[in-house]
Amino acid sequence: MDLTEAYRECERITWSQARNFAYGIRLLPYEKRRGLAVIYAFARRIDDIGDGTLPGQRADMPAEQKIAGLEAARQAVLNLDGAGLDDPVLLALADVKRNFPVPMEAFGELIDGCVADVRGTRYETFEDLHHYCRCVAGSIGRLSLGIFGTRHDQQEAARLADSLGVALQLTNILRDIREDHENGRVYLPAEDLAKFDIDLDAPSASQFIRLVEFEAERAREWYAAGWQLLPMLDRRSAACTGAMAGIYRRLLERIAAQPAAVLDSRVSLSTGEKAMVAVRAMAGRIR
Repeated sequence: MDLTEAYRECERITWSQARNFAYGIRLLPYEKRRGLAVIYAFARRIDDIGDGTLPGQRADMPAEQKIAGLEAARQAVLNLDGAGLDDPVLLALADVKRNFPVPMEAFGELIDGCVADVRGTRYETFEDLHHYCRCVAGSIGRLSLGIFGTRHDQQEAARLADSLGVALQLTNILRDIREDHENGRVYLPAEDLAKFDIDLDAPSASQFIRLVEFEAERAREWYAAGWQLLPMLDRRSAACTGAMAGIYRRLLERIAAQPAAVLDSRVSLSTGEKAMVAVRAMAGRIR
């Protein structure tokens, strides 16, 4: 398969499915833009395997089959050399591996998080949830950092990218409480649900508002830590990161302003609002 076509397929996947991330990715220069599109495309595939939404799969397929698919994806990353590959996403990913210092092992953490989802893992404490957030979102932050690059301390930059990922995932969890619960998934720590005496089958409105306010403040702390990554990046990479994180940060504030809304529908931002965040990020007005 032609490598150019492989990259185009990854970009097609990204522009069609990355409803929030695409606003930031488009701010990158050409090589980094298409490289990050490849990272997203393979991460999207991993998520789809775990959800049973790849073509030919069903969401209600047995957990063992989903886990087998995730383990196959893990092996694909471990055996990634580009030789004889006819899968466009894997072909492009092999090229990204050759050209960027991307920590490919982070895909293994993402897969670990998806396996936990398939198994219906629940979290007793925030420490438990934090580990999950690092797997499914912090991993994406570290993979992205491999595309962005930094002249600063790599270990510290990776830690901050991880923190920003945790902030985004906490926002996702708050946004998707209703949908996840309907699908048998509960991500909020059991200790937090107990603290606010929450029964997700019939939550008290006043107690639920207090819970969301508590979790939103926790997410703000992770955003505050993660924002420190931006000065470590070049201008376009900082704009990309600021746009992606800024969209989720604004979403968090919308949820915090109307906590009960997440029980009725999926809270989101308009296309215009997302575009405005991206414009502000490109101008260096990150927050």
